[in-house]
Amino acid sequence: MTSPSRTPNGYSAWRLIAEELRAEIAGGQLRTGDRLPTEKSLAERFSVNRHTARQALAALAADGLVESRRGSGTFVIGETVHVHRIGMRTRLTTSIGDRHSSDGRVVESAVEPAPPEIARALRMAAGADAIRVESLRKVDGQPLGLATRWFDAARLPDIAAALRRTASVTAALRACGVEDYVRVSTAVAARHATVAEGSLLQLEPGAIVLVTEAVDALLDGTPLQHGTTRFAAGRVRLDIEHAAVPQAGEHGSEA
Repeated sequence: MTSPSRTPNGYSAWRLIAEELRAEIAGGQLRTGDRLPTEKSLAERFSVNRHTARQALAALAADGLVESRRGSGTFVIGETVHVHRIGMRTRLTTSIGDRHSSDGRVVESAVEPAPPEIARALRMAAGADAIRVESLRKVDGQPLGLATRWFDAARLPDIAAALRRTASVTAALRACGVEDYVRVSTAVAARHATVAEGSLLQLEPGAIVLVTEAVDALLDGTPLQHGTTRFAAGRVRLDIEHAAVPQAGEHGSEA
């Protein structure tokens, strides 16, 4: 017989409840200062017992999203949701702005044969060497995104060292002779974070990440980098807008 606190597939019901409430906070249905439904109401809404509902609220409290006030209930205290506007000259640091501190670091880098999909995206010969860079971006000390970037090793042999030194993609590319580049495609999906991603992003087990897969190019259309970034879904909102890639010589300012 299945426990009332566990779904038929073995996934804890309290995690599912916590994720749904977390999504409602991130989406604005529950705002800072709002009172959450009582344990009894949540138990009825999700057809679970009150202990399971209590576990879900405890998980949100551990994440710093809600707080329990004796005699009053549980209230949303909020988590800053950063809006990342993705355009032709998308820069995460620009989206974050000057009101927040941003810190990036390279977690790992390696030179290895480009996987087939990366070779196609970067127009590399099959099996040619590519540079893979794993990096973590924090905002106000809280992990926001974990990125895997691929570069053609023949075009940008020093990019990993430049990224470690500058902690900025734009600055690192400039150090390698690339003055300007544009975003040519972005695809977005959502899934549960892996154990490794959850550890680096400081997420609860089963938390959702927004995954962007993107290609940046030089102004003449030459592919420059392929990047996959996993964002903590409760901490970011993606605003995507693309226009046609400008021709060489049609220089524009960075957004």
